[in-house]
Amino acid sequence: MFEYMGDRISKAIKNIRGMGKITEENIGEALREIRMALLEADVNYTVVKEFISHVKEKALGAEVEKSLKPDELFIKLVKDELVSLLGGDYVPLEVNKKPTLLMLVGLQGSGKTTTCAKLANLLRKKYNKKPLLVACDVYRPAAIDQLKTLGKELNIEVFSEENQDPLQIATDSLHYAKEQGYDYILIDTAGRLQIDEKLMQELKDITNLIHPDETLLVLDAMMGQDAIHVIEGFHGALHLTGAILTKLDGNTKGGVALSVRHLTNIPIKFVGDSEKLDGITEFYPERMANRILDMGDILSIADKVENIMSEQEALDTARKMKKGTFDLEDFLNTLKQIKKLGPLENILKMLPQARKLGINQITIDPKDMAHVEAIILSMTPYERKHPEILKASRKQRIAQGSGRTVEEVNRLLKQFEEMKKMMKMVSSGNMKMPF
Repeated sequence: MFEYMGDRISKAIKNIRGMGKITEENIGEALREIRMALLEADVNYTVVKEFISHVKEKALGAEVEKSLKPDELFIKLVKDELVSLLGGDYVPLEVNKKPTLLMLVGLQGSGKTTTCAKLANLLRKKYNKKPLLVACDVYRPAAIDQLKTLGKELNIEVFSEENQDPLQIATDSLHYAKEQGYDYILIDTAGRLQIDEKLMQELKDITNLIHPDETLLVLDAMMGQDAIHVIEGFHGALHLTGAILTKLDGNTKGGVALSVRHLTNIPIKFVGDSEKLDGITEFYPERMANRILDMGDILSIADKVENIMSEQEALDTARKMKKGTFDLEDFLNTLKQIKKLGPLENILKMLPQARKLGINQITIDPKDMAHVEAIILSMTPYERKHPEILKASRKQRIAQGSGRTVEEVNRLLKQFEEMKKMMKMVSSGNMKMPF
């Protein structure tokens, strides 16, 4: 998501490079381009108008530091304004008591049930908490079965009852969670195709009965500007404490993310970034602004890696990358870890200048990763550590042993050398950034 908008903004900023100072005339075209990029991404018109006004005012009133060029200052101002628009600071979940009660609400089709399971999985894996899933959607066919299936896959308990009374189920789940020592209760509520009085009354009744610590609206990021009306409809009845945007890995314009906080003052707390059950992350405004401007999101990559790699392993790998001693044995071990992170292309998109380098367009077939593993496993331990010794006869043997072609072996070695160079630049801090 955000790629088209980010490319337009980056292109607009390029037009002021090389200019000696910031003036109303030389930033005028850039601001017009940014304005069109935001509007085409479905960002609310009022939000766009205020955004452009703030950037212009700050740019014309700013003193350019000696360490910054005019275009670098302008990029910094655009980024700062994006961060502000996205909410400023990260807003964590409330933890008032044990168990902490989270109620997820939303329209049908927003991904509420799956998000409920994803969030429970995140709380368990990242924060070492004990979550309980509660099936209160008694109307949608197979909703309870869906949650039970997800719970079974994750090995997380699902509380449900035969009766069709959501209020009774919610109340009983609260007593059960206290008895069993659960840290979090996540209630999957009913949805509708649209906001209606019956839905809101049921959600109000559950709220008044169990007093959730958090009421989180699950929102499809592909909705566009209609999302604001949905938020206002739910917020008017329930007092939302946060939003979760789903389907950010799809072909979505992303305008809703730039409009939600500014128009409703409801923080985005999580985003769904893949279909996998670990495809949910905390929402950090600065990290998202970096992604929009193609500055990378190394911290989010680090968060993902933290769950599958020890701190010492990560330090050792970073040290080797910086020194340029990262070899094919290290690459094979890293590849095995990366497979646990989900689709590799989603990770590549978070690297600095991914769009500029074309990395964001890469699609990786899981079979290709298996082929890479086979090629490396067909090398001797010494060859993996010293790939420079791989000449024609060795490559022929490796190709036969892995069931691949010599051309594939050559391609892997070339890509590995290019990757090593980029890793060294990133880890050494030498990759040129906009500021």
